Amino acid sequence: MTKSIYAKAGVDIDKGNEAVSKIKEMVKRLGVKEIGKFSGFFPLKEDLKKPVLVSSADGVGTKLKIAFMMDKHDTVGQDLVNHCVDDILVYGAKPLFFLDYIATGRLEPDKVSQIVKGILEGCVENNFVLLGGETAEMPGFYSDNEYDMAGFIVGIVEDDKIVDGKNIKKGDLLVGLPSTGLHTNGYSLARHIVFEKLKLKVDSVVEGLSRTIGEELLDIHRSYLKPVTTLVKSGLVKGMAHITGGGFIDNIPRILPGGMGVQIERIWPVPEIFNFLCEAGKVGKKERYRVFNMGIGMVLIIAQNNLTKVEGILNSLHEKYYLIGQVIEGKGKEQVKIK
Repeated sequence: MTKSIYAKAGVDIDKGNEAVSKIKEMVKRLGVKEIGKFSGFFPLKEDLKKPVLVSSADGVGTKLKIAFMMDKHDTVGQDLVNHCVDDILVYGAKPLFFLDYIATGRLEPDKVSQIVKGILEGCVENNFVLLGGETAEMPGFYSDNEYDMAGFIVGIVEDDKIVDGKNIKKGDLLVGLPSTGLHTNGYSLARHIVFEKLKLKVDSVVEGLSRTIGEELLDIHRSYLKPVTTLVKSGLVKGMAHITGGGFIDNIPRILPGGMGVQIERIWPVPEIFNFLCEAGKVGKKERYRVFNMGIGMVLIIAQNNLTKVEGILNSLHEKYYLIGQVIEGKGKEQVKIK
């Protein structure tokens, strides 16, 4: 078949249709709502008195570069979904639906289907639907073998159940939930250290790490849906911070009332990947807690007298946790103190 003028210019509509067809098959097998229309519809069945919709949009950042180097594309979709889930969870919101955007220089249906497979798996595991998305072929804008992606999530919460941190006070406790590696932040620094400074390859094995450096860096950003939802329903959480870009230093102050700060004790076991990166890159103690999550992906703030109840719930869920600090008076650069 003769190539169309549009295909010769770099945009192959037939490959686009092939990619959509593969995605529809996956959607059908997983029992998810059909996609591929102009828009998506979501029937709102929540029985709430004063419902508030909570939305967020995010990406995976330069972690995608690791996926390109390893030619492994079936996990970054889960990264995308779980990151967005965690961003709305901090307000106590229940995820309802998700949309994705994938842009590439040259559309490869098999690669796109791997990406969307990960997105679908993330949606199913978090118990909400992939409502739709967009796949854009943009020759000359992106390199042929690379792509970028973004996710858009909408959740819901009762107005008087929003976890907004307004009741946080001095003496409240910080509970940290472990991360699964770098999640989706700090990869520009990590790549600089690993591939530019140390000249390692993705299949290099580093002493102290049980897997290749590529596998360590591609660990999936976990979702905190189950433990956080259970704790929010119990009414025991005053505020939460998803430790993403900006680490502890920039994220925790987002939920603190005026005049409040936190004192953090480094008592949790820091995963070896962070020790390796910080030592090899000579990353200072303060900067590492502003760039990386250092092994804690979600911080919960609770009242001291609720600690036993919170521990009981987390233990019943077999969820690891660490008591990492408390709320103190502080402002400006003194809002987050790390010992």
